[in-house]
Amino acid sequence: MSLSLLKLASLDLIRGFVAVGRRMSITHAAQDLCLTQSAVSRQIAALEAHLGIRLFTRGYRAIAFTPQGERLFRSADGAVQQLQDVMGELSATGESTPVVLSASIGVTGLWLLPRLSRFQAANPGVDLRVSASDRIVDLRNDDIDLAIRYAGAATMPGNALRLFGETVAAVAHPSFGADALRSARALAKLTLLDFDAPRGHLRPAWLQWSAWLTQRGWASAKPRGVLRFNQYDQVIHAALAGQGIALGRLPLLQPLIDEGRLIVVDPARTETDYAYWLLQANPSPRTAVRRVAEWIADEAGIPGGWHPPSTG
Repeated sequence: MSLSLLKLASLDLIRGFVAVGRRMSITHAAQDLCLTQSAVSRQIAALEAHLGIRLFTRGYRAIAFTPQGERLFRSADGAVQQLQDVMGELSATGESTPVVLSASIGVTGLWLLPRLSRFQAANPGVDLRVSASDRIVDLRNDDIDLAIRYAGAATMPGNALRLFGETVAAVAHPSFGADALRSARALAKLTLLDFDAPRGHLRPAWLQWSAWLTQRGWASAKPRGVLRFNQYDQVIHAALAGQGIALGRLPLLQPLIDEGRLIVVDPARTETDYAYWLLQANPSPRTAVRRVAEWIADEAGIPGGWHPPSTG
């Protein structure tokens, strides 16, 4: 039996329910809607009262759908997504819809930002917004058009475009000299800059000095000191300031090396199985999104430039 429009729950309540269902978290849903957790909780309670049923079961730091809640979400999520898509296309504000590009904090600071002036000069009509976060985003649900991801090939969808691989080497300010790491004994006079990723985030062994020293057979060697940073771009900024030696991701740092602001201080290279990938939310992107994707591919040196990856 279909309800009349008069008895249909308000869109605000449905939107709050869908936001919680997509995230399975009231906290994250509140962030997405720019509301407080209590406001979202009240929306869910109001919708449950309107329907006279429970939509979620609450546990310790977790929620789950009831059977009725799961049935409603399957329908409501699709309907809300359709509204998002159509209303986005029909927006008549007179302003161009921004292209939202997601990337990690490190990739944003070291690879994207130094290049953005070139993009703006070549594409003055494109409103590009960079979302820098180490949180893995859901492109469609988070309104992201493009994302640069750092991952192994096995975890990437077939339509992901490989931008460049990962090569790691020791780098430092030119004042250290190209042979700064000539021996284990030299470590006694050096400070190492280590990447100490936050708990729950990817912490590649090849970016840890402990693994690098062990691989060289220098595990027992003691540096003068170790400075640890929880963001990779902080590691590199410390190296630029001459505070120590870092394990550098060469594809991200090549402009700094070309400018002479950093030098490679040891010939050893670590080639990893990880790479940087470009993902797109829509297999048929609008013109502005295509222009951003083409620019990223060009900056990455992709032979033949960018083309929409096959979704098959």
